[in-house]
Amino acid sequence: MTGSAHRRPCGFTLIELLVVMTIISVLLTIAVPRYFRTLERSRETVLHSDLGVLREAIDKHYGDLGQYPDSLVALVERKYIRAVPVDPLTKAADTWEMVVSDDPDHPGIRDVHSGAPGNGEDGSPYSQW
Repeated sequence: MTGSAHRRPCGFTLIELLVVMTIISVLLTIAVPRYFRTLERSRETVLHSDLGVLREAIDKHYGDLGQYPDSLVALVERKYIRAVPVDPLTKAADTWEMVVSDDPDHPGIRDVHSGAPGNGEDGSPYSQW
């Protein structure tokens, strides 16, 4: 009985393919939310870093010249930063919210915040970072 009647056909059955598809879908439902959370966390980390760089440049400008800069572009022109960073949440460099100085003797920008709507992972609004 070495004929082709006892030979098993090659390939996968429908049940085997469904089991594999189910396993893949379960793994994706676990991995995809973690991936998007990690992306959001990395954007927030970049935002914290960019805000620190901008605030340090504003402080150096004030320390060197005794006045706050008129705009973020003034920091670039005076070489305190190479370029105005792009807000990682809004993906634009012109959405930064500037906080103007209350001191009439020292006008200009004394602080900067993100212009992104929404809240961070800690629950605080991005506009207050």
